[in-house]
Amino acid sequence: MSRYLGPKVRLSRRLGIAIADLPKHTKFGDTFTPPGMHTKGSSRLSEYGVRAREKQRMKAHYHVMEKQFRRYMAAAKGAKGNTAVTLQQLLEMRLDNVVRRLGVVRSIWAARQMVAHGHVKLNGKKVDIPSCAVEVGAVITFKDKAHKIMRDNMESLAGHNVPVWLEFNPAQLEAKVVATPVPEQIPFEIDVNKIIEFYR
Repeated sequence: MSRYLGPKVRLSRRLGIAIADLPKHTKFGDTFTPPGMHTKGSSRLSEYGVRAREKQRMKAHYHVMEKQFRRYMAAAKGAKGNTAVTLQQLLEMRLDNVVRRLGVVRSIWAARQMVAHGHVKLNGKKVDIPSCAVEVGAVITFKDKAHKIMRDNMESLAGHNVPVWLEFNPAQLEAKVVATPVPEQIPFEIDVNKIIEFYR
């Protein structure tokens, strides 16, 4: 499956949920209208469709493709503990998502680009793989040439709350992962159990 390159707001409307914390996505509230001309008579989703929709929402929020997502699901099932919690933690601890949660970029797509272009350092070493797993205790810094655009983004995102599992020094543009996130700390509501049921 190829990566979705179309309008992101259209994707939010299709999935019925804001997949990015940006005004053009969140302005719809809970009244998303599906894209297209003839949407009022849309039929109800089947049980399969409901589970597939939850999976699509989660994939879109973290900007991962089906093959990647299946790997995360397999890893979560094979790990000890609650599969739903583990799946959320694996996705939340991706490097591109951690950069997004810091509020130095406006979206997951911008975070992915920043990492892929080599502007992010993990424990002092350049990392250009957005899916890189970040561990507790890791220190994240950024190359100097990215600082200006990051500060501009922070001004435009004034009021952004950095999650408590991250420590962030905005003056130095340095962050540290201090804990593993729990579902209550993830600002994205999703029924992960339906996703697990989808893959059974």
